[in-house]
This record gives sequence, structure tokens and C-alpha cells, in this order.
Amino acid sequence: MEIRFDGKTALVTGSGRGIGRAIAKRLVECGAKTYALSVLKDELDSLKEEVPEIHTVQVDLRDWKKTRDEIGKIEAIDLLVNNAGVCKMKDFLTASQDELNEMMEVNFNAGFNVSQVVAKLMIEKKICGSIVFISSLCSTFAMDKLSVYSCTKSAIDMLIKCMALELGPHKIRVNSVNPTVVWTEMTLKIKDHINNMPNLSLTPLGKFADREDIVNTVLFLLSDKSGMIHGESIRIDGGLGVH
Repeated sequence: MEIRFDGKTALVTGSGRGIGRAIAKRLVECGAKTYALSVLKDELDSLKEEVPEIHTVQVDLRDWKKTRDEIGKIEAIDLLVNNAGVCKMKDFLTASQDELNEMMEVNFNAGFNVSQVVAKLMIEKKICGSIVFISSLCSTFAMDKLSVYSCTKSAIDMLIKCMALELGPHKIRVNSVNPTVVWTEMTLKIKDHINNMPNLSLTPLGKFADREDIVNTVLFLLSDKSGMIHGESIRIDGGLGVH
């Protein structure tokens, strides 16, 4: 099944590394004029060297107003992927206010802010757009030392339902993907902890997700081929959810 986005404009947040970078590169390959957003200039520079036709936007998504200003400079966007996120291993009893605020600001507030700006432009330009959030299996599956992270992802799952209700009449679709563990720069930092969790042994397919599993699902949800999928959180977990 070939997916093309010729004539479309896409924005991917958190696209300096990991899943976001892979999504941005594939969107370019599929013909979309793609904007890659990250806080880290060196990662955007290396992405630009690798994919010269990509457009880069450097901004700290925790800065509400600066984010709105920078995104407002982009022409109306057809496809939005809210991928930016942080994960810190902290149990409930020791998580600090600063850690709570940081994860909420990046994982939830930023996606809310970016989506609000983009959706308003979509409505103004009468664009039948698609918005995809990168959530997590942790939104519904409790894991040790991930109480804050999990709550930010649960908030995303409810947000996409509320957005779907309000934006559906404007022909703007909103969904999320909820992966199990995907080995990226972020998850490799807590590899020892992950390997001690029961996730893998409870997964019928017997493996964690590859980066391409996430990329392919996101592209499908962005495309017209998923035209009746709206307000859904798509689990990419190898069957872990059957337990």
C-alpha cells in the first residue's frame, strides 16, 4: 500500500532524534514539505545535512509564546505529528515538582499548544488535516517508577478524544499511537530497568517494537487511507494488551 503526501505540508515535533526524526525523514520521502522541530540545534543541523530538502525549526516547546510565534510563521499545515517527549524514571514518593512540571510541559502542554495553533490554521484554510500524537502503552499499563510519565500520556489519550469531538465537524482527524518499548536514545538510558520489567515475557509476539513499526502506523493515520479512524489510541504492543 503506497502512501504519498505530495502537495501536503507536515510538521513533526521532537524530530531531532529517535522516532520523530524517522517520521520526518519518511514524510519527506513520501513527498510532503516537512518541517522538523527540535530544541537542539546540532541535531537539526545533522538532519538538514542528511536530508537537505527538510525545513528545520528550533524552539523550546516549554516556551508557550515563542512556540506559537515560530509555528505561526509556517504556512498552513496539513499533517501534524506531536512527538516531542521526555521520560524520567521517578517513583511517586520521590518525584519532585520540577520533574512533574517538566514532563507535563513537554509531553502534554506542548502538544496541546502546537495543536491549537495548527488546528486554527487548518480551520481558517479549510484544510481536512490529520493530527497524530505519540502517546504510550504506559497510558493504560502501570509500570514501576513511571507514575509521572504515565499520567502525561493518559492525559494525551483523553485530549485526542476531546479534540476529535470538536475538530471532527471541520474534517480534521485526531489520533494517537501507543507503543510498547521502542529502543531509542531515550529508552536506552533506562535499558536495565526496562529489561527487568515483565513486559517482554507478557508480549505474545515476544519482542518489543521496531522504530519502523511506529513510523508506518503514523504515516497510515496521517493518510487518507485511514479516513474513518478518528479519536482512537492505537496500541502497538505485540499483543501485550490482551492480558
